[in-house]
Amino acid sequence: MSAGHGHGHGQGHAGGRHRWRLAVSFALIGAYFVVELVYGLVSGSLALLSDAGHMAADVVTLGAALVATRIATWPDASGRRSYGSYRAEVFASLLAVVMMLGVALYVVIEAIGRIGGTAAVSSGPMLVVGAIGLAVNLVALLLLRSGAAESLNVKGAYLEVVADTAGSVGVIAAGWLVAATGQPYWDTLVALAIGVFVAVRAIALGRQVLAVLGQHVPEGVDPAAVAADLAAIDGVRDVHDLHLWTLTSGMNVATAHLVTGDQRDNHPVLDQARDLLRRRHGVAHATLQVEPADHHGCDELDW
Repeated sequence: MSAGHGHGHGQGHAGGRHRWRLAVSFALIGAYFVVELVYGLVSGSLALLSDAGHMAADVVTLGAALVATRIATWPDASGRRSYGSYRAEVFASLLAVVMMLGVALYVVIEAIGRIGGTAAVSSGPMLVVGAIGLAVNLVALLLLRSGAAESLNVKGAYLEVVADTAGSVGVIAAGWLVAATGQPYWDTLVALAIGVFVAVRAIALGRQVLAVLGQHVPEGVDPAAVAADLAAIDGVRDVHDLHLWTLTSGMNVATAHLVTGDQRDNHPVLDQARDLLRRRHGVAHATLQVEPADHHGCDELDW
């Protein structure tokens, strides 16, 4: 049996290059969260409180992204983490999902409890704080936009800020409707809409997190196409025991056994397979085992 490893690190941990963008956005949104929470309590606006809850989840998400990019670069002195600490980002995302669902549940329950009530809502703070939030979110969007094109980690933070921007627009709309009609139920309706919106996004993010933890095939990667491309490499007769999964955002991993002819030098096969996986299928790290056609000691697994 001839064994080889194709190591491709073309994608890397791109989020680390944009740590300063995450840090500035974290500071801006964290400061605004405090302002929005205080004025939400003072004004009695459920829309402000619900958006503040969403902002709290985003502060945790941005903070976790910052911590995760730092932890991912730490060397493993124990020797027990053969893949390093890249999964820290995934667990941080799971924490964000739990927080977002908690916020959404609280907002929906509170909104339902206010239906038919006469809660006093001050529209002035809603309009002012909503406008400040919109400005803060637009600045954060500009900061994160370029990094979102390179790193899925930064892209996730960027999409969080996009949702925050929509929430700020909702708060402004609720404040204007309350001021124009004198009816506080507009605040409750907008808050309910924000709560449902946050829950839907949390569920979508949760599915992605569980797919990574469950070692599913990365989204957008076709195992059959990968196997066919590997089998088409000159000198490869068969491909088996192909496994594809995601280690962390932007870092896809693969293992495969390649059955070759009687050629003695398998380096060209390994090089072509490694480059093919990285360039065509976005696999950052591939471990490839090469077997001669007459080798019968490697039985295929059933998983």
